[in-house]
Amino acid sequence: MQIPLIAGAAYSALRLIGPTLRFELLGAHQYDASRARGEHAIGSFWHQCIFTAIWFFRYQGVVVMNTPNFDGQWARIVIERMGFGTEQGSSSRGGLSALTKMAERLEKGSPVGFSIDGPRGPRYVAKPGPVMLARRSSQPIFTFHFGLQRAWTLEKSWDHFQIPKPLTKVVVVGSGPIYVSRDADSIEMHQKQAEMQASLEKNRVVAQSWFGLDGAQQDALRKEYNGELGTIRRELIR
Repeated sequence: MQIPLIAGAAYSALRLIGPTLRFELLGAHQYDASRARGEHAIGSFWHQCIFTAIWFFRYQGVVVMNTPNFDGQWARIVIERMGFGTEQGSSSRGGLSALTKMAERLEKGSPVGFSIDGPRGPRYVAKPGPVMLARRSSQPIFTFHFGLQRAWTLEKSWDHFQIPKPLTKVVVVGSGPIYVSRDADSIEMHQKQAEMQASLEKNRVVAQSWFGLDGAQQDALRKEYNGELGTIRRELIR
């Protein structure tokens, strides 16, 4: 009985807060170029960002791995109502089976996403799922983080889960692509996981510091992430 009640409350919060958020994207041109090449992204982000990620990527057909525990079951209701596909599994239960199904979804043209330190942490430690899937599928990994100008942070939760406050500004800091060869050995796999970890952490540091920077510092980061000729994309989310 708790599952639909919690799911209903979470869905209502998304529908109330989401339309008020205003996003600026850094590094999005790399993802756009990948899509233009016909590639399908393997997204990787920290569990802390799930609320904002659900709203930002809604109704785009993204497939995510969903844990079969209690929290995962109410979350599944919410994300499927927001237009996501799901495959049941986690790093400890049914993960390999879910990866196989996610590889099949990639082959059919669906992007996929991982809250990569979930479902229970440790916080900010990336698990190898995206690297394994990238090797199997030859599709690229993209990392990203959401920086919130104002948010409620659940300090007692393992992930320091964040819920943006209404009318807040959000910066989306993205990097990639990271490719893994189909014949990658254990050395390359560890190198690619370390590369993904470093990318995730760099994006997090930039995103979390963004609203404390002055204009010149922000412009320097825009140049770094968007390129000298890159345009700054700002989107009003419908």
